[in-house]
Amino acid sequence: MTHTDTSERRGARGAASSVAASTRVAVAAAILCGVLFAGLLLVGCGDSGLEEVQLESGPVIGLVEEVDGQEIWVFKGIPYAAPPVGGLRWKPPQPVEPWTEPLVCTEPGPACPQAGGEGLFNIAALAVGEMDEDCLYLNVWSPVESADEALPVMVWIHGGSFESGSGAMGVYNGARLATKGVVVVSINYRLGPLGFLAHPALSAESPEGVSGNYGLLDQVAALRWVRANIAGFGGDAANVTVFGESAGAISILGLLVSPLAEGLFDRAIPQSGILLDHGFGVSTAVTLDAAEAAGEDYVSYLEIDLAGDVLAQMRSKTAGALVEAAGKYARGLGLLEKGLTWTPVADGYLLPDLPGKLWADGKCQSVPLLIGSNADEGNLFVAGMTVEPDQYEAQMRKIFGLYAEEALALYPNDGKQGLDSSLSRMLTEVGFASTARLAAGCMAGSTDSPAYLYQFTRVPVVLSTLGAIHSIEIPYVTGNTGLFSSLGAITKTDLELSETMMGYWTRFAATGDPNGEGAPQWPRYDAASDQHLELGDDIRVGSGLYREACDLADRLRGIE
Repeated sequence: MTHTDTSERRGARGAASSVAASTRVAVAAAILCGVLFAGLLLVGCGDSGLEEVQLESGPVIGLVEEVDGQEIWVFKGIPYAAPPVGGLRWKPPQPVEPWTEPLVCTEPGPACPQAGGEGLFNIAALAVGEMDEDCLYLNVWSPVESADEALPVMVWIHGGSFESGSGAMGVYNGARLATKGVVVVSINYRLGPLGFLAHPALSAESPEGVSGNYGLLDQVAALRWVRANIAGFGGDAANVTVFGESAGAISILGLLVSPLAEGLFDRAIPQSGILLDHGFGVSTAVTLDAAEAAGEDYVSYLEIDLAGDVLAQMRSKTAGALVEAAGKYARGLGLLEKGLTWTPVADGYLLPDLPGKLWADGKCQSVPLLIGSNADEGNLFVAGMTVEPDQYEAQMRKIFGLYAEEALALYPNDGKQGLDSSLSRMLTEVGFASTARLAAGCMAGSTDSPAYLYQFTRVPVVLSTLGAIHSIEIPYVTGNTGLFSSLGAITKTDLELSETMMGYWTRFAATGDPNGEGAPQWPRYDAASDQHLELGDDIRVGSGLYREACDLADRLRGIE
């Protein structure tokens, strides 16, 4: 791949067509992108020079920027895999074609195709910027003066329900986190039907007999790229922490039970992940048979001749047409009943079984784990949602089955809507908090690796009516709380909490232990004490977080 070829591909606009979105996703996009719109701007001051690094595939040139008085190497839009277009659509990622002339990497690569441009998604499209099917790029921030420094590496996997987002969004800017002595990497991966479509015809052409999980395979390829190339940026290839939020955290929980990802990272930080795929009536992962059946249903929206060459016709469609069909497909699903539209697939290859079942069975890889959730996760998903009482009760009975009466006693059918509803609390506690406890307990009880559990409770003044919603912790982790300034004043509490959290996260990346001088002690997790660290207006140790709800979730997963 020549420098000119890559520039031309970057300059081509993606053809993603606009689609209408479900209420849940639209509200999420509006809140997240509205609050973090300032994230489109770079964090830092003017450029002060250039830096060149030799990769396995060829040389790249980036910028040296000054951030908070410190020089940071910044490389954006580095290709880590070949463009997944044409015959490579719905195929595992392939190596990039090497180049010899320096590749200028000072602008982020396009986001992967996703819904954008209609209604509330006008904001979402602005947040990710340019979109193109040629989207397998990553970004690097490094504080080194020399490539010989071998600093800890942190690789960010973005969220977005496996159908939206980009590693280049401003809230993920790694510049300020890098000033704490780590090399930060953010990645793109394929989304929606381009990243997670399973179909019998796709499985038939695969040497492994599987389909789906292309987005997760992209993540594996990016982590392999980091192992092979990060030393050139002053990173320690033997000390890599993967961290991410929401779908990024679900991805990490999947990678931690995947044989293909074993040995590719040394520590893990899943933020606000959720596993509802073993014993629950909704799912965040599905079996291959179920995914293929859903894929056939999706393909019926593509207006192709099912009696002809289905794969050839699928590959002839534009990325925009595929995204548009995904919107039509999603509208017919009833997301409250199903869960995510596009999910990881238990294909027996990348994922030997449903991730929730593997975690419940104690089959997690042994790496230090820092994991947690937010106090009001569910509020983001129920804002604007109307659920009739009979619909609520039917859904609770579907999810909890034999445990429905116990669940309804915890989360009564009170007829409330919105932020104070039983549905919001159930999603927060049985969904997110129980997943964090499950993973921490598995790591602490089944391996020799430590686990650290947190709950994030801080509510920024500018978002006081929403609570500590899903994703609100991200600016604190990345040091980008300044993004809140577009909505109002940033308080000293927010700035201090962000500094403390960056310290915890980067010390964990460096050593596997978040504790350090001047920070409140974070106890190592064990099931007997069930302790967590509250990260909020105050930082303090608690225990037994949502114990009744988490115990109920464990019983539903078959854990007694």
